[in-house]
Amino acid sequence: MSDVEWGVVRDLLPVPGWLAGRGGRPEGSCHRRMIDAVRYLVDNGIKWRVMPSDFPPWPRVYAFFARWRDAGLISELHDGLRGAVRRAEGRDQEPSAAVIDSQSVISTASTPASRTSS
Repeated sequence: MSDVEWGVVRDLLPVPGWLAGRGGRPEGSCHRRMIDAVRYLVDNGIKWRVMPSDFPPWPRVYAFFARWRDAGLISELHDGLRGAVRRAEGRDQEPSAAVIDSQSVISTASTPASRTSS
C-alpha cells in the first residue's frame, strides 16, 4: 500500500480503544501491515496458511480480519473508499444503478428439476 493510499485508508479506520483512552492494551501489529496482508491474500487468491513470512503470522492476520468483519468495519471501510472515489470523480457518493449479469443469475424456470430439488 502506498503512502497516499494509506493516508486515505487511515482516516477511515476506527481509533483503537487504548489510543482513545478506553482501556485495553496496544495491538501487537500495525494496522497498515494487517491491511497489506489481507490485500495480498485477496489479490493473489491464496489460503490464509500460506501467507508469506514477511507479513505477520496468518492467525494474527485472520483474527484481525475476522474481528473487523464481525464488527462491520470491513463494509464501512469499503463503503467509505467507494464514496471517496466517486466524489473524486465528481459523482454522487452512492451508486444509483446496478448491473446484473443475466448469464450468472440462476432462474428456477430454466433450471432442470434435478438441480432445484435438494
